[in-house]
Amino acid sequence: MFYTVIDILGTIAFAISGVLVAMDKKMDPFGLFIIAFVTAVGGGTLRDLLIGQTPVFWLTEMFYSYLIIGSSVFAIIFRSKLSVLRKSLFLFDTVGIGLYTIIGIEKGLSVGLHPFICIGLGTMSACFGGVIRDTLCNEIPVIFRQEVYATACILGGVVFFVLSGFNVPQDVALLIGGLVVITARLLAVKFKISLPKVY
Repeated sequence: MFYTVIDILGTIAFAISGVLVAMDKKMDPFGLFIIAFVTAVGGGTLRDLLIGQTPVFWLTEMFYSYLIIGSSVFAIIFRSKLSVLRKSLFLFDTVGIGLYTIIGIEKGLSVGLHPFICIGLGTMSACFGGVIRDTLCNEIPVIFRQEVYATACILGGVVFFVLSGFNVPQDVALLIGGLVVITARLLAVKFKISLPKVY
């Protein structure tokens, strides 16, 4: 139940972030739904393919499609409440990567992967949907800029495994790890912390 709730919240957050980007690009309703969909399920699709769980989750569970459509309609109807698109996008995207990092790590653990690989899987789960979204919207993906994005996911994953080493219950450790991802990204943007450039 815990992971189902996290998965639902992550899907909603990413779907809304996709709609916000598409609206910012003045796309038509079809474009909005496509961007919302690939943002919401892109990372999870890559995750499932890598660990051999096929068909991927959204092909067999229509609930996710309904959830994405509902979230997209919500974002469109209440777009006036989300008028500050950049701030809203940042918030939903940040929540999304925190929640999807948790799900990716849990999926890796469920198939017995090494902790290092679990962190990588969680990071890809969190970031790949945003990469597809930004690419389709003709933007340089956030993960390839200086912003603390994937780094926050890695940090959250490391915190989870450190806590696990101290016998903290898995659900609690995952939740704290997800909060670390969200907090790290929020603080990095607030205080303008970024990775150094390599020339």
